Amino acid sequence: MKILTFGELMLRLKTPEHLKILQADTFEASYGGAEANVAVSLATLGNDVSYVTKVPEHQVGQAAINEIRRFGVDTTRVLRGGGRVGIYYFEKGNNIRPTNVVYDRADSAFACSKPDEYDWDQILEDTDIFFFSGVTPAVSESVKETVLDALRCCKRKGIEVVCDLNYRAKMWDKNTAQCVMRELMPY
Repeated sequence: MKILTFGELMLRLKTPEHLKILQADTFEASYGGAEANVAVSLATLGNDVSYVTKVPEHQVGQAAINEIRRFGVDTTRVLRGGGRVGIYYFEKGNNIRPTNVVYDRADSAFACSKPDEYDWDQILEDTDIFFFSGVTPAVSESVKETVLDALRCCKRKGIEVVCDLNYRAKMWDKNTAQCVMRELMPY
C-alpha cells in the first residue's frame, strides 16, 4: 500500500524546558507539521510513504526535507520555490498553563503555492491512500483550492482519502472551517 500526505513542512522553534516565548533567549529547532509527522510515523512503521509540500530552494528548505527523508519518507515529489519556510513557535505548558503555539506561516512557500503548480495526475500515480489534515486548507485560499484539486483527482483515480479533521482556532474561525470542510468531505 502506497500512502501520500500533503501539507506544510515548517520550522519548529521550541523554548527550552517550560519557558514561555517571552522568557526564552534560545530556541530548539526541528521540523514538522501535521502531515509531515504522519508521514514520518507511517514510514517508521514500515509503510511506503511519500510527502508533498513546497519549500524554498535554500538551506533551510533543504534541511526540512532532509529531516523527514532520514526516516524513510519519499520526498521526490516536493516542489521547490518561494522565499521562506513557515515557522511555528512552541512553548510547552506547565501545570495549569496550557501549551501555546504562535504561527508565522503567512507568505511561506507553501502558503503562496498555486493549484496549477501541482500535477496531481502525476503526483498521485501509484498512490493508494491520500492523507491531509484540517490544518492544510486553512493555510491559504490557494492551498484550499489545491486540496480540492487533489481530492477531485483522487476521486477520478479511485484513491482512498483520509482526513484528520483537526482544527486550529489560530488559523481560521469555526464557521469558515465548517464551510470549507463541508465542501471537501464529500471526496
